[in-house]
Amino acid sequence: MPPTPEEHRKFAKSCFNQTWELLDRPERTPAEDIEMIHLAHASRYHWGQVGTPLNLARGDWQISRVYAVLGFGVMGFKYAKLCLNLCEKHDLGDFDLAFAYEALARSSAVSGDIANARGYLEMAEMTGQSIAKEDDRQYLLNELQSITIP
Repeated sequence: MPPTPEEHRKFAKSCFNQTWELLDRPERTPAEDIEMIHLAHASRYHWGQVGTPLNLARGDWQISRVYAVLGFGVMGFKYAKLCLNLCEKHDLGDFDLAFAYEALARSSAVSGDIANARGYLEMAEMTGQSIAKEDDRQYLLNELQSITIP
């Protein structure tokens, strides 16, 4: 019997939160790195069954972050582009659009594509200026400072 919509939502949220727990760890084992990839994809899969465009964009963003953190810039970039496409198609707004650019900048930097990393970082900063909530705007700025561009 396939999962109900409520079960899909429960699984999506649980996997998303478990992914964040792993991302927040200062050190992970190789097995935890693999688990983090699987959890991010599982979350996105379940959101794909019942979620809104916002859920899908944030799921793609999280997958991008996981890959970038693990040093897989090309895969991170792929999911960042999916996130950006959803943000643009569904007019998801300042916060999510700014984070789509953040993901593109981070993934580009990890891949060594410095020119694009700088360009996307600038786009994230410009888009972030229109974030209405001060806490959200500051969160974005803090995340942008964590991107290492030589």
